[in-house]
Amino acid sequence: MPPRTATTARQRRLGAELRKMREAAGLNAREAAKLLGIDHTKISHVETARFGVSPDRIRMLAAGYGCTDATYIDALVAMATERGKGWWEEYRGILPDGFLDLTELESKATSLRSYQVTHLPGLLQTADYARSVFEFAFPRLSSEDVEARISHRLRRSRILRQPNGPEFTAIIHEAALRMRFGGRSPARRQLAHLLAMSEQGRCAIRVMPFETDGFAGSGQAVLYAGGTVPQLDTVHLDSAHGATFLSDAAELGAYRDLISAMEGTSLGERQSRDLIRDIANAL
Repeated sequence: MPPRTATTARQRRLGAELRKMREAAGLNAREAAKLLGIDHTKISHVETARFGVSPDRIRMLAAGYGCTDATYIDALVAMATERGKGWWEEYRGILPDGFLDLTELESKATSLRSYQVTHLPGLLQTADYARSVFEFAFPRLSSEDVEARISHRLRRSRILRQPNGPEFTAIIHEAALRMRFGGRSPARRQLAHLLAMSEQGRCAIRVMPFETDGFAGSGQAVLYAGGTVPQLDTVHLDSAHGATFLSDAAELGAYRDLISAMEGTSLGERQSRDLIRDIANAL
């Protein structure tokens, strides 16, 4: 099988998990290769996702590494045996790879928790809102790039309407709700959309009002995606310089605590809806 010419964040995550397992066992690549009877360079290729790995080899490595967490091992096997490409692959070469990696992360997540300070979560944006955001991007995007981003963003949001989709908790600062992207009318429609989504059952929207005493967080947009097992949780950080994916146990714990702290200082769902309505009525 030829090496992959391009790898996804999910493929790289599988390789990283196998590397973590090997390092926890105190083995180097040569020692790991002996467990499979292969050249040691192939271990490096698997751990960097240049090559795939079979379920049997994952189980052999796990046994050799002394890993006895069957649920975790099964989750890694499931990652290795995924077949077929997601709809987002239609956008490869059109959008930055980070957009596609985020979509794949959302599609595989068991739960999603986010907080936003200046923008609304992408999964909850209307077409007009998304257009105003992308048209203001620097460096400026072509009209074709803007439309591709809008199309992709709206297709992403379908996950919130799927019966088996992840439950989504969005913590949104009041500042983001008062931003008038696109003007008064688009902003009013966007707030109406938030209210509609918050009443569907799978999407919980909680607002952090201006008068909150204390503020946990730096203002960076954060998404915490729950994996099929806790070890496979992922944090996605969004910035002007691109996407960052975090999977270190300490980092996951820190962001879990951070989002929980923000949830604890935000309004309840009913109070949040009331504030959103008040802001919309004032437009």
